[in-house]
Amino acid sequence: MIAAAGQRTAAPAVALERGDPGVLEAVVRPEVHLAIWNRPLPLALAWLPQLDWSKIDDLDFTTTLEALEADVAEGLAEAGYPAGARGDALAGEMIDHARRFAAVQQIDALAIRLEVIETDACHKFHADHVTARLLTTLMGTGTQWIHGDAGPDTPIRQMRTGDVAIFKGRLATEALAILHRSPPIGDTGETRLLLAIDPAPAPSLPE
Repeated sequence: MIAAAGQRTAAPAVALERGDPGVLEAVVRPEVHLAIWNRPLPLALAWLPQLDWSKIDDLDFTTTLEALEADVAEGLAEAGYPAGARGDALAGEMIDHARRFAAVQQIDALAIRLEVIETDACHKFHADHVTARLLTTLMGTGTQWIHGDAGPDTPIRQMRTGDVAIFKGRLATEALAILHRSPPIGDTGETRLLLAIDPAPAPSLPE
């Protein structure tokens, strides 16, 4: 389709995937709505499937870069994750991603969730009500995504376990250019471990 004189066609939404973490910085560009760092899950986290997930709680907390290390270590201990080298490896994974996300978004305060998922959570394709969200699946099937203008027969794209993505959210753009969802696992017996990092919400003003 050719635009009429004086009109501009909208630039298509861009999703970038590369095998180096620098690709995540591209999400700040106006045309980029999804940046994925393709990487295998670190070998230091290969023990995760051995855990008894009935004894592990979800983590959901806000923190700052200054308090990040202490808050992550405290949260993992309270949630029932193992101490020692295994716990240190998981903490390091979370801290590295949090720092990288904070640098890309130029923020100091973060909201961090580490969720054990055994159902069809967030089963509909959607965009989050944030400026941006980092997602990485540390165990189980990765997050699925599509272009917002995709037709019903468009193949669904899927992140791999270990891939790290930053999705642009509704507060950063009016266009729902990239949508994502949790993969449907409700009937499979599968357990997923998902790390999600957002900018921390602004503190409410006193009334």
